[in-house]
Amino acid sequence: MYNFDTDNLNTENKMRIIQELVPGKQITLAHIIANPDRILYKKLGLDPAVDYSKAAIGIVTMSPSETAIIAGDIATKAANIELGFVDRFSGTLIITGTVSEVESSMTALTDYVKETLGFTVCPITRT
Repeated sequence: MYNFDTDNLNTENKMRIIQELVPGKQITLAHIIANPDRILYKKLGLDPAVDYSKAAIGIVTMSPSETAIIAGDIATKAANIELGFVDRFSGTLIITGTVSEVESSMTALTDYVKETLGFTVCPITRT
């Protein structure tokens, strides 16, 4: 809680400002890394035993953070991907698979949260 003195001298007319973080229902990042370098798998703690010519990593961040659990479920049901990381505290989901599998999973999960849960969803980007 902050007290703000409107004229910096008058202590009788203080304005009280209360700041809160109110997360919306949103996906703030949905990105596909196609054909990532092998070292990226290692640094992220992902399974490095993949065919790198067809590999992809999908990264999604969302709030509320518990939505990562739902997104992980949808992603695994939509395509033959592997869950690399699901964090219900930060709202981060990392998936791996072929480029087409990761793309299918990302599309399925973003469509679901947008249409069914009423989320604001950013576009899926790709490098």
